[in-house]
Amino acid sequence: MSDFLHAFWASYVTWATLGGIAACALLLWVTARKKVPLRDDNTTGHVWDEDLREANNPLPLWWVGLFVLTIVFGLGYLALYPGLGSSQGRLGWSAAAQYGDEQAKAGEALSAVYAAYSDMPVEKIAGNAQAHAIGERIFMNNCAQCHASDARGSKGFPNLADTDWLHGGTPEAIVQTITKGRVGVMPPMAAAVGTPDDVRNLAQYVLSLSGRSTDSVRAGLGRSKFTACAACHGIGGVGNTALGAPRLNDDVWLHGFGEEAIVNIINNGKHNEMPAQEGRLTEAQIKVVAAYVWGLSNKPAP
Repeated sequence: MSDFLHAFWASYVTWATLGGIAACALLLWVTARKKVPLRDDNTTGHVWDEDLREANNPLPLWWVGLFVLTIVFGLGYLALYPGLGSSQGRLGWSAAAQYGDEQAKAGEALSAVYAAYSDMPVEKIAGNAQAHAIGERIFMNNCAQCHASDARGSKGFPNLADTDWLHGGTPEAIVQTITKGRVGVMPPMAAAVGTPDDVRNLAQYVLSLSGRSTDSVRAGLGRSKFTACAACHGIGGVGNTALGAPRLNDDVWLHGFGEEAIVNIINNGKHNEMPAQEGRLTEAQIKVVAAYVWGLSNKPAP
């Protein structure tokens, strides 16, 4: 518990904890010595429900022993482990350190497994059945939360099982994406496009790029407005993997399809981020999961 914002709270937790234990011990000591006036039948005179009488029988010794043992155990635990404010305990244990040790041991145990793929190219790893199974498990544990268990993604999360790639679908590009993460930003473009009618005309033109039936008149009016978009998406909406700008002339719609969806993105922009995995996965794990992802769309021969 070393993340207190002020030393007062460390002291507060320490004294509250020790005070609670001391209060329990004091309560046991006081109640053991308090004399209660009794009647001849060893009752206190308290009666409930007409015939339930409170007797003055002593607590069982096993119960008192467990109570005392609990207090002693609590004090011993607090001396050895974190619990008293910012104290780390005499053993210096922490959950983070234990997790790190377990990860290191697991890494050592798996190093022999991954060593077989260290000199293999990603394309060859993708055709290895054992590597495929390992990559699939890594994907399920670390990537499926966003890209879905079948890697086909959902609205706002790219499909990894097709041939449409925002940042490139080569093995090297996939490894780079997993390792360093990606940030995609499209700024609001309404001011650069013009009036709300211009924005809707542009949306019609974007729809026409993918062969969709549109209002041809409005799409024609929106054609000249696409110059504000071509710097990133390319002339004709061919996309730009260097910038992560998606293609607009295919039938893949990452953030929704239709005029309203396109108008919303033009007006409000879009921010997408994939976190870097280099702090969570080893270089060998990244290579194997990259081979798994690459294989989803390239179907390598086993």
